[in-house]
Amino acid sequence: MILSFTEGFLLGLGAAVPLGPINILIMNEAVKKYKNGVMIGLGAMSSDIMYLFLIIFGLIAFFNQPYILNSLSLFGGAFLIYLAYAIFKNRDTKIGAPKEEVKESSCVKLYAKGFILTAINPYTIGFWLSVSGYIAGKELNPYIALLGMLSAILLWITLMPYLVHRTKHKISRRVSHWISIASAVILFGFGSVMIIKLIS
Repeated sequence: MILSFTEGFLLGLGAAVPLGPINILIMNEAVKKYKNGVMIGLGAMSSDIMYLFLIIFGLIAFFNQPYILNSLSLFGGAFLIYLAYAIFKNRDTKIGAPKEEVKESSCVKLYAKGFILTAINPYTIGFWLSVSGYIAGKELNPYIALLGMLSAILLWITLMPYLVHRTKHKISRRVSHWISIASAVILFGFGSVMIIKLIS
């Protein structure tokens, strides 16, 4: 039981910690408001849970089809490029600016952004398929392992944006400007690679 939870927890960290589109988005929003980053993370986590349920009920095979994966790559790539444009457009928003200077994002929109970005990423499907195979091969308790994974993801999406938000006062407007540009370029790169791979 402890082994199942520990291995699940480590797998969850392996899924949550790497610097990908979701973490870049969480950091970019957490600088503005802590809850913004958390809502993006909760949306992404909900998408992960959705795929986990699909795996449990054996429905994931439907999504593991070339035409489905290609469609997800196309929409996922386009969505990432759109997010890159939105971040680049707002690159000069001052950290800690008065509310009237900052465009307020609703919790629902932030949650949906995290959910959609994770759901339409074909790598998400591949990751959870490989995880389910790993759990089955190691003969771990699947429910305890899943609990460990979700615990790790929840810890990351609450702790990481907190640390980013708490240190935002150390980020100057110039640094914030270049962080936004770097974030936009990275997200644009992820989106472009997904579409280029699809075309080639």
